Amino acid sequence: MMAAPRSEASACPEPGAAPYGNFPNYSRFHPAEDRVRLLPRGLLRSLFPGPERPLLGLDVGCNSGELSVALYRHLLGLQESQGSLDESAAGKDLNLLCCDIDPVLIERAQQCSPFPASISFAKLDIMDCSARDSCLSSYLRRFGRSTFDIGFCMSVTMWIHLNHGDRGLLEFLAFLSSMCTYLLMEPQPWKCYRAAARRLRRLGRSDFEHFRALAINGDMVERITHILTKDCAMELVCCFGSTAWDRSLLLFKAGVSPIPNQWDSRVLVWLWSMHQSRLGFPG
Repeated sequence: MMAAPRSEASACPEPGAAPYGNFPNYSRFHPAEDRVRLLPRGLLRSLFPGPERPLLGLDVGCNSGELSVALYRHLLGLQESQGSLDESAAGKDLNLLCCDIDPVLIERAQQCSPFPASISFAKLDIMDCSARDSCLSSYLRRFGRSTFDIGFCMSVTMWIHLNHGDRGLLEFLAFLSSMCTYLLMEPQPWKCYRAAARRLRRLGRSDFEHFRALAINGDMVERITHILTKDCAMELVCCFGSTAWDRSLLLFKAGVSPIPNQWDSRVLVWLWSMHQSRLGFPG
């Protein structure tokens, strides 16, 4: 999902020792079904009523792919029993690129996917600009496209934020908003940040480098909504409710003034200075 030394990204012998969110059995304690049931049937058709197909989706931080597959089935109205026999028809409607930093989780996702032709899994550090641009542009070129129709960011923002700080979170949200017409977000609340830091301390590991310096904190749904709507030219379309573990599902849409695909250092400095002034601390 985010930048990490490769040896650490794939080595998590202790369930709580996943400083990049790459938990080996994530779906066991946060079932995919509890997320997708919040999304209305026919959502994809209501968002994209036109005939243009296939639609392209980007799932960032997909872990071992259980939620990616569940979202795919739900959005296309496929039953659990429907798999490869329906793949050709399903691929005409929606293709997903799902990425995660952990090669072990990606290998598992590739081996278990019931839709290998229409759901692609790729090992990718989304915060590595060079690797990100190469992977995403290569995928999009296959369809003659430059952006995705819909993006999924499910319980990923905290890990970006903890490992890359306030500026990293701003860059990440700016990039996603530039690449997706719609964006489905599930931000972790601030209590999850504290819990993640406690888990590392209990295991005798170093604290997250940026945790104690984060100025973007508190109500993270409000903060992320503010960043996407005020800085990234998106609009909040709908909140679909909250999961049993207190995560809100938010749908955003790109506004009339799209953000450029290439976020150079001047744009990021401007975003950072804007947030410094709003939060009332010096540069």
